[in-house]
Amino acid sequence: QVQLVESGGGLALAGTSLTLSCAVSGLTFSNYAMGWFRQAPGKEREFIATISRIDVLTSYADSVKGRFTISRDNTENTVYLQMNNLKTDDAAVYYCAANPRGFEVARDPLRFEFWGQGTRVIVSS
Repeated sequence: QVQLVESGGGLALAGTSLTLSCAVSGLTFSNYAMGWFRQAPGKEREFIATISRIDVLTSYADSVKGRFTISRDNTENTVYLQMNNLKTDDAAVYYCAANPRGFEVARDPLRFEFWGQGTRVIVSS
């Protein structure tokens, strides 16, 4: 059974940092590209970042470029999202997702086969 479990969400002040983690099991993690998406209340799910299977390629949404960093540890089957200089607009439920096309840095959520349940990030001013 494939599981993606996000953690690290919570309440943060604007301008501070949070690191999200996504622990993956039930698949060969190193074969999958991984991505982070978010969804705020009343809004569509939004692409945030993606990383290829062996950490060669990354892609970021313009809204987070320079502030967020995606990384992965293939020995720990975990993908991370380091979020710096948080803004109130970053508040959302954050989801990690797995794309079986390992070298694809896709932004379309339809390219991702497996999803976690999400972790909520609240940013206060």
